[in-house]
Amino acid sequence: MTPLRIFISSVQKELATERIVLRDYLQGDALLRRFFEVFLFEDMPAADQRADACYLEEIQRCDVYLGIFGNEYGWEDREGLSPTHREFRKATELGKNRLIYVKGNDDTQRHPKMRGLIDEAGTALIRRRINSAEELIAAVYSSLVKLLEDRELIRFTPFDATFCRNATLEDLDFEKISRFLVLARRGRSFPLAENTHPKEVLVHLNLLDKGRPTHAAILLFGKKPQRFLITSEVKCAHFHGFEVEKPIPSYQVYKGTVFELVDQAKDFVLSKIDLWTGDRSQGIQVPTSYEIPQEVVAEAIVNAVCHRDYTSNASVQVMLFKDRLEVWNPGSLPPTLSLEKLKGPHASVPANPLIAEPMYLTKYIERMGTGIHDMIQRCKEAGLPEPDIRLDGGVWVTTIHRKTSIRQVTEQVTEQVTEQVTEQVRRLLAILKENELGTREMMEGLKLSHRPTFLYDYLQPALKMILIEMTQPDSPRSPTQKYRLTKKGRDFFSNYMEP
Repeated sequence: MTPLRIFISSVQKELATERIVLRDYLQGDALLRRFFEVFLFEDMPAADQRADACYLEEIQRCDVYLGIFGNEYGWEDREGLSPTHREFRKATELGKNRLIYVKGNDDTQRHPKMRGLIDEAGTALIRRRINSAEELIAAVYSSLVKLLEDRELIRFTPFDATFCRNATLEDLDFEKISRFLVLARRGRSFPLAENTHPKEVLVHLNLLDKGRPTHAAILLFGKKPQRFLITSEVKCAHFHGFEVEKPIPSYQVYKGTVFELVDQAKDFVLSKIDLWTGDRSQGIQVPTSYEIPQEVVAEAIVNAVCHRDYTSNASVQVMLFKDRLEVWNPGSLPPTLSLEKLKGPHASVPANPLIAEPMYLTKYIERMGTGIHDMIQRCKEAGLPEPDIRLDGGVWVTTIHRKTSIRQVTEQVTEQVTEQVTEQVRRLLAILKENELGTREMMEGLKLSHRPTFLYDYLQPALKMILIEMTQPDSPRSPTQKYRLTKKGRDFFSNYMEP
């Protein structure tokens, strides 16, 4: 962004200290120097140009005219006007933002023409009285911050409630909003009817700011959220060892809405960890169990995506190691919570409440403050150690420990077969052991929700290796299409997978 230019008026000797102190403050303040640059007449190098022409030219270039009026009126030209007076009138004529500060409360000591200039300024805009350089700095700071807020260059509302710059309603996917409406009505009895117009849904959820999409709206329902919020993506990596090291066997950067990010990252983890498959002795459906309960994986990821600091330049990172799963979330705890309080029931304090509400309505999260406590309990029930949670340099790290192995690969499997038949394909074969299943049934059996992950990592490799086949090969797109093991698939299962 091009900085806004401030023209500090008045060359009166009596105000030299205030002018220099103010310039130094504006150039040194961490916030204001990001948005403003200062023009002070004394800082101009010597040039073959009339002084009055120079400062009037600078008035044209500036965005803000900052006038400091004292007792002296200053040198007068042929028309009896001082440079300060001409500057003020030129700024008024050009419609510049004008901030006027008058030093002192006793006007009887002022030059008559300075009293006239102060009166002239008073009829056009509000002016502030100051008695010291410190008061001047405080008044100017307040005025410039308000100017930045009015121009929507800074915000004081929560990030998720602030409008997303350059985004319009055209950047939202109304079909996603309609699908959300169905899920919210089914999951939490959301009061709006299914035929409610998407814009009314956005209004109901407080996702519009003066008719413009907020950051929350883009993250929840945007066509391409990362176009506006680059670091809202989720990075997933799988390491065969215990530390971060190259080459990385599997690495994915997922983009999309917060719902899609959670689904994709969860499926990434579930596709890499061990899955135990039972038999039908306990019921019609074949029981399955992941080494890390899928609810724990989902909770860790959804917490990171929902409660992260979206103003951070870092992204959520999901890293799976041989002995643990780590989820890195940019952000910190609310002041009312501690790491110890997180482990028990506590008040729900979402970092992004406008994002959290739709995720609650679709049952991605609860809002009772029990998420971490539930993770601990489910890990204990699965025979896993309690998850570790720590704050590390502005990042909230959740570590979930893995079991050494639930299911060991049989010694008969050769290195070549292990290399060809991935863990994902093995799981698919286990699901189809005694069944003919459709796509949805297979995804449910594998507990996957992201269809592309299922197609690319499970179904297509198994078909390519002729381990499974279609029940209706002549009608591949049939809605009643199912899949089953081929003879090769049954032989592989019997030789290398059955205990």
